[in-house]
Amino acid sequence: MVDKITPISDEPLPADQAFVLSVVATDANTLLATWIIHEEYYLYHDKFFIDIKGAEFDTIVFPKGKIKDDPLFGKVQIHKGRLAVEIPLKNIQTQQITFTARYQGCWLGGICYPPLEEITNIVLPIQSTETTISTKAYQPEVAPYKTTGTENVELNATDKIAALLQQDNVFWVLASFFGFGLLLSLTPCVFPMIPILSGIIVGHKGEVTTRKALIMSIVFVLSMSVAYSIAGVLAGYFGENLQILFQTPWILIVFSLIFVALAFSMFGYYEIQLPASIQGKIAKISNKQEGGHLIGVAIMGFLAALIVGPCVAPPLAGALIYIGQTGDAMLGGLSLFVMSLGMGAPLLAIGAGVSKLPKAGGWMDNVKYIFGILMLAVAIWLLDRIISPLVSLVLWAALFSFSPIAMGALNKLTNTPTPWQRIFKAIGLLVLAYGILLWGLVARGGGDMLAPLSGYGTSGAQVEQVHLKFERIKSNNDLDQVLARANKNNQIVMLDFYADWCISCKELERFVFSNADVVNAMKNAISLQADVTDNDATDKALMARFNIIGPPAILFFKNGVENRSQRIVGEINAQGYLEHLNKVQ
Repeated sequence: MVDKITPISDEPLPADQAFVLSVVATDANTLLATWIIHEEYYLYHDKFFIDIKGAEFDTIVFPKGKIKDDPLFGKVQIHKGRLAVEIPLKNIQTQQITFTARYQGCWLGGICYPPLEEITNIVLPIQSTETTISTKAYQPEVAPYKTTGTENVELNATDKIAALLQQDNVFWVLASFFGFGLLLSLTPCVFPMIPILSGIIVGHKGEVTTRKALIMSIVFVLSMSVAYSIAGVLAGYFGENLQILFQTPWILIVFSLIFVALAFSMFGYYEIQLPASIQGKIAKISNKQEGGHLIGVAIMGFLAALIVGPCVAPPLAGALIYIGQTGDAMLGGLSLFVMSLGMGAPLLAIGAGVSKLPKAGGWMDNVKYIFGILMLAVAIWLLDRIISPLVSLVLWAALFSFSPIAMGALNKLTNTPTPWQRIFKAIGLLVLAYGILLWGLVARGGGDMLAPLSGYGTSGAQVEQVHLKFERIKSNNDLDQVLARANKNNQIVMLDFYADWCISCKELERFVFSNADVVNAMKNAISLQADVTDNDATDKALMARFNIIGPPAILFFKNGVENRSQRIVGEINAQGYLEHLNKVQ
């Protein structure tokens, strides 16, 4: 039974915003109809009517809905979040068909819409003997349904992981996901967690023993894992990636300011602590103020998981597909939790290691300064998603040039310097030199931070930068038009889902789409890019069409149909990309 929920909005939305329908041809004989249902709305299970002109279809089996005690109709089945239905076609008379859908839904505020009708014209792709697509690849993210399709097709990494969750051996499933987490801990998505956790431990007032540091690290990792699990289960059920919602500019700005405040606290300008009245209440709960501090650590770990590291990888995508198809939030959520523990396992060792640093003297002050600088780096790294590349470059140049000066890199060494003092001075001078090179890039109007010397010298032809030229699309209609053009010209289409706040997307831009071999291999193909930074209704409809939970994702199409087995989710290097492309061709 679905609980009654007080609506957030004061007024109901227009019907076309409350219920967004998209219909696409997944192959020459199959349609996929997807409804994106606003969180305050629902559709009645028994109010659907489908009609198709130009083709026939068998009885459509809708996924089972949830039971609601409706004030008008009593106990009825309803659908919320996302509803996807596959429609096998037969006796096709024409390549262009007309799809008509009638349905009815209500707002939780007590208003029901009159029956809605939407008519969509669809051009079916030409049947190809070279491309075989399993209709199983387009199952909805709401519940399993009856379908037909080819068997024993090659699965991509995401589908393999979703299939792994179907196994009966729960121990093997969880062990695999812990291993996936360990591998993901080596990705850029987890790196920012290191200075955050280390800074929290170093900035803790009073002596931090190994035991305390380990406890703080465990609390941080556990809260991070809880956040990933909650976000994953919600995304699996409703098709709404919670991490994406946290990438709005104002949230990123606020969180960046928090890290700036933490950095200046590390520099010794002030101490961040709770008011005395709140500290007194916490002291009653715990003999020490460690309990209150752990609450702060938990909050930071939870928010860091949602805001700092919004990454999509095959294990995450596979778990969400499994949750959406089976509704098994228990195993799916537990798998995500264990995967997050694997991602956080190295943080436990790092956190415990930080506690071994000596606490007394100027040494510890320098350590705090270093972690303060790292906090500023995290703040810039967050802002990098919403500011222009040139402004971002200015901030990085300022950080790398001013920080070593503030740390005394230009100060004269003592008459009898220790080896460590010499090493730290050398490191400071190298960082300063890098900062100066970045200012050179700023003067040139921009450039690659990882190759600040590129473009200098006399051999201009050797340093000429190459990059894949993308054709930008926004909607399903834009994609269908390009697919029709490519099908006519017998061209392969590559579709890249991108967002400004996506770390892995930036890695693909830098190391894959700027690779000369990749650019050369794609010269006869059409390269599309869908920028889903805004995450609006149009973006969601495009991602829902292919069950994409968030960027990065790379799809390949041949003869107007996606080669699902070669779909790329998450990061990949240039060689791996070329291997996928060769299999499509």
